[in-house]
Amino acid sequence: MRIILKIIVAALLFTVAIQASARADLEEAANGLLSKSYNDKIQATEAVAATGDARAILILETLLAGDLYALKADDRLVYRKPTAGGDLVTDILTDEDLGDLQSGDMSKIRINNRMRGLINDLLGRLTLLNDDPLLRLKAADAVFKSRPKEMQVPLTDALAAETDERVATAMRRALAALNFVHGETLPVQEEALLLLQELHDPEIKFLLSGEANRLAAIETPSPEELQLADNIETALARIDEKLAFMAVIENIFQGISLGSVLLLAAIGLAITFGVMGVINMAHGEMVMIGAYTTYVVQELCRTFAPELLTFSLIAAIPAAFIVAGLCGVAIERSIIRFLYGRPLETLLATWGLSLILQQFVRTIFGPTNKEVSSPDWLSGTWEITGGLALTYNRIAIIFFAAAVLMMLMLVLRKTSFGLQMRAVTQNRKMGASMGIRTGWVDAMTFGLGSGVAGMAGVALSQIDNVSPNLGQAYIIDSFMVVVFGGVGNLWGTLVGALSLGITNKFLEPYTGAVLAKILVLVFIILFIQKRPRGLFALKGRAVEN
Repeated sequence: MRIILKIIVAALLFTVAIQASARADLEEAANGLLSKSYNDKIQATEAVAATGDARAILILETLLAGDLYALKADDRLVYRKPTAGGDLVTDILTDEDLGDLQSGDMSKIRINNRMRGLINDLLGRLTLLNDDPLLRLKAADAVFKSRPKEMQVPLTDALAAETDERVATAMRRALAALNFVHGETLPVQEEALLLLQELHDPEIKFLLSGEANRLAAIETPSPEELQLADNIETALARIDEKLAFMAVIENIFQGISLGSVLLLAAIGLAITFGVMGVINMAHGEMVMIGAYTTYVVQELCRTFAPELLTFSLIAAIPAAFIVAGLCGVAIERSIIRFLYGRPLETLLATWGLSLILQQFVRTIFGPTNKEVSSPDWLSGTWEITGGLALTYNRIAIIFFAAAVLMMLMLVLRKTSFGLQMRAVTQNRKMGASMGIRTGWVDAMTFGLGSGVAGMAGVALSQIDNVSPNLGQAYIIDSFMVVVFGGVGNLWGTLVGALSLGITNKFLEPYTGAVLAKILVLVFIILFIQKRPRGLFALKGRAVEN
């Protein structure tokens, strides 16, 4: 037992001795930065990096940022952070808080451009072996962009030890760029070129294009340079093909995401307009109410339960459905019920109601846009490959729209309310004679459509400004989706939304966003002339009337 204790104590003492020695080496190297000579500072900077101490990165970053100072009293290296009462000063080697000091008590450690370049290279070298994979990824990207020749060996060593595949890919890209730019022989450059062209990254295309332009400017190129130029042109053609394919995939994704947005905005309208035959120009305001409900829920969480702020968006979904649904029931009971079979009066009444709701919201929340922050799990992008990255919020909207559609299908086909709704739609008088409360079905149907629109507002708050005019941007597109897909048919609404979304995204690069919408509108008008009931015709009250 004593022997074991002696071994542990010896090991601890040895560890402490090593740490003390490393700290002493770092301190000795850092003190060289106090010199007035830039050559001495350069040597000291290299010595700081050579220690391999974790604090070396902090010293170099502070030096590069211009925040490294020396106390005039004892030449201690400190980190200076300006405050209202003075300067908050911390010993950069020991983390000792030295309190507030005046600027006159310190002298700045100055650097020149040569040192800045050296520090950037040294930081890249140090962070390539950092324990944090995000820092290693950032360092690899920095090496790719700056491409310093002296980083070939450190990057090769770091790649050999790398275990994270994403970081390893970034390191391989950076190393291939270094070998391509600084390769001393044609075979080395061609091998690097083969790897670069397989990555089909826009930044790689820029790199190769620059090298191709350099070679083209040579008056009398050598055979090796001519061969390299031909290989670069071949690689650029291959990269262009892959980027064009990725652009098609991205346009399809953007079209599906736009179609999902249109589906969310139109799916409630497919019920109120398609099933009930009511032209509700205030449908966009139901979307707006859902977005403002999301804002209120988030503010309540931020004020009373900050720990639940991440889940505020999830909580806002049922809240928006309830609030918008109740508004829909109130509208149907107070206005719509008196205007069935009078489409012009319904249109004018709901249009006036939309203006009232906009002004009401503007009075309560003000005319300015409100911010609805995205939770961490919806922020960022999913980078599948070079040139193709999908945003998480758009992906979430796609799945959310699909979930809402499936739930609506289940409600309409598997519940007694859905059965009553379909019965009233197909034959209102027969439904009433069977004991169905047609007035109650009308109110609940309108409330359901409005509630779904409210949930659409939750999703739209993540990609659009929350303002009183939020719903106006989607009302016309929603009507086009419903009419094109087939009045009252949810599957038709899905097909119509995706079709219009994808068509818009493929037309926009050639015609612009405005002209693309105009062309889509003209197409729908012509299409309706041929098929008045849309893609998927459905018998309903609107058809009968």
